[in-house]
Amino acid sequence: MDNTENKIKVGITHGDINGIGYEIIIKTLLDKRITELCVPIVYGSPKLSAYHRKSLNIENFSLNIIKNPENANPKRPNVINCISENTRIELGKATKESGEAAFASLEAAVNDLLEGKIDVLVTAPINKNTIQSDNFKFPGHTEYLKEKADSDDVLMLMTGEKMRIGVVTGHIPLKEVASKITKEKILKKLRLLNDSLLKDFTIKKPKIAVLGLNPHAGDDGITGSEEKEIIIPAINKARAEGILAIGPYAADGFFGAASYTKFDAVLAMYHDQGLAPFKSLEFDSSVNYTAGLPFVRTSPGHGTAFEIAGKGAASPDSFRQALFTALDIFKNRKRYAEISKNPLK
Repeated sequence: MDNTENKIKVGITHGDINGIGYEIIIKTLLDKRITELCVPIVYGSPKLSAYHRKSLNIENFSLNIIKNPENANPKRPNVINCISENTRIELGKATKESGEAAFASLEAAVNDLLEGKIDVLVTAPINKNTIQSDNFKFPGHTEYLKEKADSDDVLMLMTGEKMRIGVVTGHIPLKEVASKITKEKILKKLRLLNDSLLKDFTIKKPKIAVLGLNPHAGDDGITGSEEKEIIIPAINKARAEGILAIGPYAADGFFGAASYTKFDAVLAMYHDQGLAPFKSLEFDSSVNYTAGLPFVRTSPGHGTAFEIAGKGAASPDSFRQALFTALDIFKNRKRYAEISKNPLK
């Protein structure tokens, strides 16, 4: 029996064309089981895909060329051409042209996502410098998608086999972190994280660990006052709302003792506090998920990896996991919505 009508349409952006984006996409889509689970639609270029395929010495792979998602072949990987045929590849280099191609892919995919033509979005890595333009003035995907979706707030949530870590502050300079940490911001992120764990990951009564900002979580005020004045009051308010938030924990001891295994998720105060230990443990299986959006968007947990572009050395594991995670979250959201409408069922 053919279930193609019920297959989830996955929009895939090619990211920076001079990086490993096409390599991890092609290596993932080579597995024919992927098209049994979903309908992949790459927003990019058949020509660039063929270039990367040849540079990697991969045979017997091609993308079905379509003009819009409605024409997608449910049994094959598809591609929508959204960049100029004259776009030039310079493997391993950060160029203005590669940034323009990355944005063209992202814009086309997001527009189709907002119009309901595709169901979920999986984004290959971009170079945050070359993609900057009058149309893209954001630190990364997360902030761009927040504006496009007109979301009140979003949470960068890294997910893996061993842990999930969200961050209060994302892509900002370290010197600005302390001034950006507020009770209200922590509370908003805890609400987003708790909501996502319930709806996106189907975890009943999620348990969240909250990290401190300062060494030793402030040492009772000796190494900083943010824990006493901001973080603990935010945790108490969250608990009063029924969110099982516990902390603040000193980050070094928390990860050193593997305390994250006792929680469903961790909320870190800043980017590297959470992502450094996370990627040390989860690099090959890491997925960047944007919680708080009305749609599902995931990405591999690594960057463009210019240094190995075109060498065939890139692992598709993280990208493949990002695709699987997007499918799981899409299904979980539907299931949660159905249960909410009919609790007895």
